[in-house]
Amino acid sequence: MNASTAQNFLKKLFTKAGLDSQKTSSVSQILLEGELMGHRTHGLHLVMPYIDHLLKGSMESDGDYEILNETDSSQLWDGKYLPGPWLVEEAISKATKMSDENGTGTVVIQKCSHIGCLAAYMEKATGNGHMVIVACSDPDNATVAPFGGTTGVYSPNPLALGIPTESEPIIIDVSMSTTSNGLVHQARNKGQKLPNLWLLDSEGKATDDPDSFFEEEPSTILPLGGLDSGYKGFALGIMIEALTSALGGHGRVNEPGRWGASTFIQVINPSKFAGENYFKKEMENLKKQCLSSKPIDKSKPVRLPGSRGLALKKHQLENGLELREDTLDGLKQLAQKFDLSI
Repeated sequence: MNASTAQNFLKKLFTKAGLDSQKTSSVSQILLEGELMGHRTHGLHLVMPYIDHLLKGSMESDGDYEILNETDSSQLWDGKYLPGPWLVEEAISKATKMSDENGTGTVVIQKCSHIGCLAAYMEKATGNGHMVIVACSDPDNATVAPFGGTTGVYSPNPLALGIPTESEPIIIDVSMSTTSNGLVHQARNKGQKLPNLWLLDSEGKATDDPDSFFEEEPSTILPLGGLDSGYKGFALGIMIEALTSALGGHGRVNEPGRWGASTFIQVINPSKFAGENYFKKEMENLKKQCLSSKPIDKSKPVRLPGSRGLALKKHQLENGLELREDTLDGLKQLAQKFDLSI
């Protein structure tokens, strides 16, 4: 399946599920972009739960967001559990306009549905020379334990940055935990162990067994840094909670009981600081120095964050998508359900 065929299918599918053309376009593009960049748990594999939540009504299909508070350089939105990819793209567009006037533009969204792969927003957003920051948490998810504890309190809490350079952008997308919920589910469904000891069981022992995540006393995902330096990941996880739910005015204290996200979006316009040309020159110089660093293993030279994803995207655009078998099976079932061909 090539990318254009996949996108056309996704648009038809989400239209059948009740989304209007603008929301359908955003959701289809962001999920496909995540797949193209190799984020298999946050690419087309999300089509199935997205459709399920649309049909159940836990992801809303109709309506618009509401602006709850605003200044010249910031806005707070009530996303009303509308599709996350559409809300985030709208927010990036609005934050970009604010940054062009004021240097920075920030939009925080409460009650946003799942937003997909954060890296998927970055290449497009940096195309006009701006730096973009996106972070999110899920107030209804508590699968990460604080450092030193075994009871889950918060979600994996990813943070992404798109940084323009004189060549391809640097794209950072990292969770404040050792892994994601999606990867744990994927390993369990395949009957595989996790690549490393990324979970902490109820007795406080690190484990690579994904089945422990589903026990009566479930294991939790370790903070970024694991048993050694997890206090750093714990601190960063708290930072994401503050930027998203606390600034957004709707979080864990509200006990939402609904799959979704609190989302922070900020766009920074370098031309309002030292200038776009200097910014790109500085970051390009840093990139070149990193890439020229003597590698530990000559067969594995240094690579910049996002470079592998951008290379994989190019490869899949030229040669077709390399879908997980269970993802393709899920799409085929949806095609049959909605009387579509794939």
